[in-house]
Amino acid sequence: MNQLLDLVGIFVFALSGALVGVRRRLDVVGMAVLAAMTALGGGILRDLILNVPPAAFSSVGYVLTPLIATAIVFFWHPQVERVMPVVNVFDAAGLGLFCAVGTEKAMDYGLSPLHAVLLGVTTAVGGGVLRDMLAGQIPTLLYDRQFYAVPAMLGSAVMAVLYALELHGWPATLAAAVLAFVLRIAAVYFRLQAPLARGVAARD
Repeated sequence: MNQLLDLVGIFVFALSGALVGVRRRLDVVGMAVLAAMTALGGGILRDLILNVPPAAFSSVGYVLTPLIATAIVFFWHPQVERVMPVVNVFDAAGLGLFCAVGTEKAMDYGLSPLHAVLLGVTTAVGGGVLRDMLAGQIPTLLYDRQFYAVPAMLGSAVMAVLYALELHGWPATLAAAVLAFVLRIAAVYFRLQAPLARGVAARD
């Protein structure tokens, strides 16, 4: 079940990458590359740190999912300018799922709770940072760093606590993911921004 949640996280992160590709006026190949790197970058980094073969290299589903997301955005894109705010929803959903799944996978491999939380945050934030850099934008983490990373930190911490209490499994993973998602959406909705980051402007 957690592999399915991982694929859902890849799908929604890929949608955010493809939508950013539309915003940057990339062609379909550029959109596909941006979607794939957004969706797979964090997971590949996570598995490399764990010293295991990246899941993206062992399952066709991990490769096809970003391509499906790109196709959806490509055929939908005449209307996409009217719904660009949904990129934040997809980004938050990917952030939440990746932090929870990444933390649980790290705990499965015997990492301490602290290291598992750090790896969960790396998994969640890595894809978004890579997406923004490839799109020629200032990474969200740099101009909104506390309220981009903090939801992932809290979601990862909750996942680690639930795992330690032997409550791991898809309900716990989903609960941690939803917590991170809600916190990130709240930060976007209320336009919360880190005090030390207010001098950095996002570049569209």
